[in-house]
Amino acid sequence: MSSNVKTRFAPSPTGHLHVGGARTAIYCWAFARANEGKFLLRIEDTDQKRSSEQATAGFFEDLQWLNILWDEGPTFEKAGGGDEGPYFQAQRLPVYREQLQKLFDAGLAYYAFETQKELGEERKKAREEKRAYRYNRASLELSAEIIQQNLDEGKPHVVRFKVPEGGPLTMQDCVIGDVTVERSEVDDFVIFKGDGYPTYHFAVVVDDALMNVTHVFRGQEHLNNTFKHNLLQDALGFEHPTYAHMSLIFNPDGSKMSKRDKDKTLRKFVKENQIEKTPAGCVSDEAWATWQASKDNQLSTEDATHLSEALGVTLPEINVGDFKRAGYMPEVLLNYLCLLGWSPGNDVEQFGAAFLVENFSLDRIVKSPAKFDRAKLLAFNLDALQKLTSEEFESRLFSWCEVYAPKFAALENFALFASANHERSKTYKDSTETSHFLIEPDDEISWPESKPVKKALLKGEVTGLSRIPAIIDGLKSLEEWTNESIDACLHALADSLADGSLGKVAQPVRIAVAGGPVSPPIGDTLVLLGKESTLHRLERCHEHFASTCDV
Repeated sequence: MSSNVKTRFAPSPTGHLHVGGARTAIYCWAFARANEGKFLLRIEDTDQKRSSEQATAGFFEDLQWLNILWDEGPTFEKAGGGDEGPYFQAQRLPVYREQLQKLFDAGLAYYAFETQKELGEERKKAREEKRAYRYNRASLELSAEIIQQNLDEGKPHVVRFKVPEGGPLTMQDCVIGDVTVERSEVDDFVIFKGDGYPTYHFAVVVDDALMNVTHVFRGQEHLNNTFKHNLLQDALGFEHPTYAHMSLIFNPDGSKMSKRDKDKTLRKFVKENQIEKTPAGCVSDEAWATWQASKDNQLSTEDATHLSEALGVTLPEINVGDFKRAGYMPEVLLNYLCLLGWSPGNDVEQFGAAFLVENFSLDRIVKSPAKFDRAKLLAFNLDALQKLTSEEFESRLFSWCEVYAPKFAALENFALFASANHERSKTYKDSTETSHFLIEPDDEISWPESKPVKKALLKGEVTGLSRIPAIIDGLKSLEEWTNESIDACLHALADSLADGSLGKVAQPVRIAVAGGPVSPPIGDTLVLLGKESTLHRLERCHEHFASTCDV
């Protein structure tokens, strides 16, 4: 294929980059690279009320994190540039108005003055009569004088496209094939809104044509929009780009993977636990009341995060940023997202960007819906982490901790912390999740009354708790506080106190210093804590249980 191929990713900056959008960007990038073409990024910010600079910056950062760099578009670090901009739609109003005038001149656009209330009544009437709603073209009957009078008076209005008469409409798609609908199914749709900005339909058609986009990748939810886009392209004299509508992404239970999944998870937990008030300082009373008033109301991303942390609820990862925070590797997420709708063939599943570029083609995009299997993604990430050298893992973990867990980045012996967690971590976050005791003050370590704690400390003819004084004495006598000396000491204590069973010595120590049964290897754990903290925590643990239990 020739090098004039140009793809585009055109998100609306009204939220975060969903994995479905990320998949679209990856496919666009891969197809452009595979065909020595160009990949364009365009920001569709015509919804001025909902668009934000913060969301735009988030898109830039997430795409950069995935190493999906655009050749044309807004300039950001190493990406962007080009001479077919502006690449923000809100800056292209003169361009859209020029194209709109062409439709007016051709008799294919007209002003419509119906209010939302009037349109709502028409839709209600259609439902009652059990027929599909279709705009009645009432404004098309207005005289030129009335139209001008309405405009002079500043009467609210939109601009509609007049769908030409004709036969059935057929769109061509290289994934799904040809799709045909009756022309009557497409009514006179709005192309300019009351705020003076173009609708998605109009702006995307104009921009794709003027920016020379040859291939459009997007989700199947946009399939029906293509008939409108083809009509506009024909009316404006533009060629149709090649369309590839990708399958939707579903959760394992068959529900569509959506940003609302987080909200559903929170609501389910709140309902099941009969929580009637927000935890103090977590979410404002006003935000809580609004959220509880209707299932249609969602908490802000920040409030949802605060509430989930306060309630101890793990929210499903939906956006690229979620996977960053959860400690996944960008190349692994890119790899996995590629498989949600594209088949590399030959039973290949794990691959890098170079393989993707070499092998990506339209004929391997599949029609069937994709299911997002987090367990499989986690397994991919584990495999990738295990392939890293110790130095690579330490460097990557440190970079992640600097952003998401700065207290761990400040650990005095970070190299040992990384080494102790490398083999046991499925994500970077795993390394910190089981090591919070390392950053907690000695006097704030507590011990839950759980089965593992009771088993290690209080069960048996000779309890683990009763061995702690001797363990303290043994560790206190060490002149060198190293992994080797600690290991030798604990083995010697196991021989003298527990018939050689290291677990009967090491597990009480682990629980005493970590507050639970899980930590990095015991020698690494004690070296990371230091001798003073280790002994202090052992003494506190013994005092705590000795004062509350019969020992």
